[in-house]
Amino acid sequence: MLKKIWRFTKKAMLWMFVSSLLYVIICKWIMPPVTITQISNAFGYGLKRDYVSGSELSYNAKLAAIASEDQAFPDHTGFDWDAIEKSLKPKKKGKKRKLPLGAGTSTITQQVAKNVFLWQGGGVFKYIRKVPEAYFTLLIELIWGKERILDVYLNVIEMGPGIFGMEAASQAYFGKPAKQLSRAEAAMIIACLPNPKIFTVKPQSRRVSWRYPQILREMHNIEDDPDVLEIIRSH
Repeated sequence: MLKKIWRFTKKAMLWMFVSSLLYVIICKWIMPPVTITQISNAFGYGLKRDYVSGSELSYNAKLAAIASEDQAFPDHTGFDWDAIEKSLKPKKKGKKRKLPLGAGTSTITQQVAKNVFLWQGGGVFKYIRKVPEAYFTLLIELIWGKERILDVYLNVIEMGPGIFGMEAASQAYFGKPAKQLSRAEAAMIIACLPNPKIFTVKPQSRRVSWRYPQILREMHNIEDDPDVLEIIRSH
C-alpha cells in the first residue's frame, strides 16, 4: 500500500513539475490566458484587462513600478535578501520598522509568480503558497529574464476593482493608452498598490495622493542607474 502511494506521489510530482515548466516556457512569449485572481474578481467586479507588448508600455510606467515596488529588481535573482534581513531584525520597543520606498520584502518577480501561477490571500493560504512561490520565482528569473518579468507584471497586476494591467488602468483612469502616460499619471496608478480596491486612483484616496509624489521622487533618484535603464529601454 505504501509503495503504491509513493509511486502515485512521484508520478504526480513529476507531472506537476513538467506541466509547470512547460507553462512557464510558453508564458515567456504568450501572456497568461487568465489567472486565479482575475477569475475570482470577475464574479464581483467584472474583468477589465488589455494585454499589451512591452513596447506599448511607457517608459514612465516601467520606471514607476521599479521605483515604488522593487528598486533592487535589476540586481537580485528573485529575492531581495537585504530587505528580508532588515525585516527580520528585532525592532526597538515602541517603534515601527520601516523599509525604504522600493525595498519591500516581496520583489516584482515574487509578485509575478504569485499573480500568474498561484493565488492571493493571507492566513494559512499565505504560508501554503510560500514554497511554490519560491519555485516559480526562481523559474521565471531563469527562463524569462528581467524585461519579460516586468512586462508581465505591468500586464497582470490588479490596479483597481476588476482592473488588471497598466493598459486597462490607463484607459479607465486617464482615457489614454499606457504608452502615453505621464510620469505623474504612472506614479498615481502604481501608488494604488498593494491594495487597489481601497487605495483608489479615481476618486483619489488619501493614500494615493500621499504616496505618488514619493514615487515621483524615487523615479528621479533611480533614473540614472544604468541597470534600470537597460531594462526599461530594452524595447
